Amino acid sequence: MAAVLVEGLSKRYGSTVALDDVGFEVAEGEVFALLGPNGAGKTTSVEILEGFLGRDRGRVQVLGLDPGERATLRRLRERMGVVLQELAVEPFLTVREVLARNAGYYPSPRDPDEIVAMVGLAEKAHARVKTLSGGQQRRLDLGLGIVGNPDLLFLDEPTTGFDPSARRDAWELVRDLTDGGVTVILTTHYMDEAEALADRVAVISRGRIVAQGTPDVLGGRDTAEARIRFRLPAGVDRASLPVSVEPGAGEVVDIRTDREVAVLRALTTWSEEEGVPLLGLTVERLTLEDVYLRLTGYQASDDGSVR
Repeated sequence: MAAVLVEGLSKRYGSTVALDDVGFEVAEGEVFALLGPNGAGKTTSVEILEGFLGRDRGRVQVLGLDPGERATLRRLRERMGVVLQELAVEPFLTVREVLARNAGYYPSPRDPDEIVAMVGLAEKAHARVKTLSGGQQRRLDLGLGIVGNPDLLFLDEPTTGFDPSARRDAWELVRDLTDGGVTVILTTHYMDEAEALADRVAVISRGRIVAQGTPDVLGGRDTAEARIRFRLPAGVDRASLPVSVEPGAGEVVDIRTDREVAVLRALTTWSEEEGVPLLGLTVERLTLEDVYLRLTGYQASDDGSVR
C-alpha cells in the first residue's frame, strides 16, 4: 500500500506555475527523496502533502487521507512528523520541556527522555533552548519531528549545520525509524545524503518531475560510460597498454568507456604479466550530483563557468 500517492498535481500562484502535472508514489516504510533547486516546486509539493497549502488540480492521498480535507486534517497530522529548516521553539524552555510539551499533542507519543537520547541531547536535556548551538538546535528539531511517534516523517534539510559525525548519527536514526515502518519524505541539497538514505529519488525542476528512480539508476547512471584513471610509472609508454587510449604526454591515463569490465580485465592482466603497476587506479561513473545537475539544467563551460 502506498503511504503517499500524488497524481496530476498542479498549483499556480497567479500567472506563475509552481507545479505542473506532478506525480509520484511513496511506499510504506520507504525513504523518498524529493530533490530540486530552490524555486523548483519542492516546498509547494511538501506543503500540499502536509495539508498547509491547497492545490488547484490533482489527486493527493497521504496515509489514506486527503490532506486538502479539513474534516480529517487533524487525524492526519496526528500521524505525521515534520522537521522544517527552522522551527519556532520557546528559547527559555529546556530541551526536555519542549519535547514533553509537544508529546502532549499526540495520542501515542514516544517518551521524551527516549527522544532526548535518540537525538544525542542527553547532556543538554535540562539546558535552555537559547543556549544550544546551531547543530544542537537541529537535533532538537529532529526530536520534535519524531516525538509524536509518526507513521510519516517529513525531513526538510535535516542535517544542515551538523558536523560529519552528527550527520552519520542522524542517518542511522532515520534508518532505525524506517526499519520500524516509518515512511520518510526527504528534501535535501546534499547528494551524498540522498544517496545514503533514499530508496527512491524524484528530481523536480520548474514545477515538473523530470526523473525518478533508485539513486543508482537515476538518469541512466547504471548505463553511462565509466571513467578509468591511473598513473603509469615514469618511463612506461602509454602505447604499450593493451587497450586504446588517447595519445598524449604525461603519466596520467584517462579512459572513458561503456565496457569497463573488459577494459579493466585487459589492463589488470597486462599489469600482472608485465609487472607494471597501475598507480592510483580508480573507476568512476556519473555521481548522483552529476545526474542531478544535468537534469536541472546546469551546464558548465570549458573554463568552469556556469551558463
